[in-house]
Amino acid sequence: MTQRLSLLLAASLFCASASAFAAPQAKNIIFFLGDGMGPTTITAARIYQHGEDGLLNFERLERTARIKTYSNDFQTTDSAPSMGAYMTGVKINQNGISMKDARAIDPARDANGNRTVDLCGENNGSITPTILELAKARGKAVGAVTTTELTHATPASTFSHVCHRDAAYTIARQLVPGGAGYNAALGDGVDVLMGGGRHHFTPWNKASNPKGRADGRDLLAELAKQGYDVATTRAGMMSARPGRKFVGIYSADDHLDYSLARRPEQPSLSEMALTAIELLSQDPDGFFLMVEGGKIDHALHDTNASNALADTVAFDEAIRAAIERMRSIDPGLENTLVVVTADHDHTMVLSGYPKRGSKVLDIVHDYASGEPKKDADGKTFTALLFGNGKVRPDSRADVDSATAQDPRYRQEAGVRTVYESHGGGDVKLYAVGAGSAPFKGTIENTQVFHLMKAAAGL
Repeated sequence: MTQRLSLLLAASLFCASASAFAAPQAKNIIFFLGDGMGPTTITAARIYQHGEDGLLNFERLERTARIKTYSNDFQTTDSAPSMGAYMTGVKINQNGISMKDARAIDPARDANGNRTVDLCGENNGSITPTILELAKARGKAVGAVTTTELTHATPASTFSHVCHRDAAYTIARQLVPGGAGYNAALGDGVDVLMGGGRHHFTPWNKASNPKGRADGRDLLAELAKQGYDVATTRAGMMSARPGRKFVGIYSADDHLDYSLARRPEQPSLSEMALTAIELLSQDPDGFFLMVEGGKIDHALHDTNASNALADTVAFDEAIRAAIERMRSIDPGLENTLVVVTADHDHTMVLSGYPKRGSKVLDIVHDYASGEPKKDADGKTFTALLFGNGKVRPDSRADVDSATAQDPRYRQEAGVRTVYESHGGGDVKLYAVGAGSAPFKGTIENTQVFHLMKAAAGL
């Protein structure tokens, strides 16, 4: 009887697996990654924007799953191996960019003091093809859009292969068709690229570009010679020409701004996503596009919940705008798969029994009296707190509502660390459109790659 049950279970699992890899349906894939957007961040952003009974736009998508995020060598993952798992279907070591079994080696500093010298060496791990590369090989247009530096871990994991995520200057040169160090698996090049970190693409200059490239290469000029439209501002992006490849890098030597403080010369994530769709959708073979809300993670590392929630809302708005645009191109999303997920959690928690209807960034108030609630030491406290981070005073002081809700306020942490760490918990995934049915249950992050690959027949 036991053997018969085992055989029946095996048969059912085989059928489930077979149905998961049904005939290709998705001509287009848009993969949205909210960096660090764990379940508590989603809940808090929902309350922040819509109240307890509301929903973010992506929470309305019909398919949901729970994603395990551990890397090949750590329980709590770094962004690089987690995004690499989504992009390659392989568990990757901490800090590695789309390379299996690579040993991460910190880049060495060049004569200018910048970490530009790639020390990965030969025979250190093996390259694993990314879904962006597979899509390009099938003739599809491909793109990567982010609010971080373009060479940062998440976007880099779509188009680059290197043993350490901080080898940003090496990552940048892998994007230039025909140039030294180019990643030939990208064919004639990534069609749309947007983000920050222009210094990784431009020559070092002591006065004007002290974080620039020590090799003297101007990769943006090289990309222009390869037929790319190159933009450094929102206005330049808005004038991008269909039929041309495009690269937009909107910050000289850093990531893009938080949405609450975005300078007018920088486009919003929604504008970048819509521009990318306009350019990529010209390809009759379809496209693959990755869109990252990367500043969510940065705010959480800084235990700054206000910017984390505002950037989650901005990320949500980009998803809404992109889906609406795709529905105008592909009614019913019969040929388009949209996946929304996160690479890892953080240590932020919502606790202390705040009253329903309270502002989620506020201090906790007593349900009956409405007076500020006190901890065991007689001090007020916020509803959102962190497990670890910079802000853990030796002696706690009261915090008032005005201070707690200031966008610059950094919530307190239980353990003092140099910066707040990632969390090791599962994250959520939402999907809609062609080939979205198999996204369900609790699955490995590597399985997301295989489901997307099957949906598009890559």
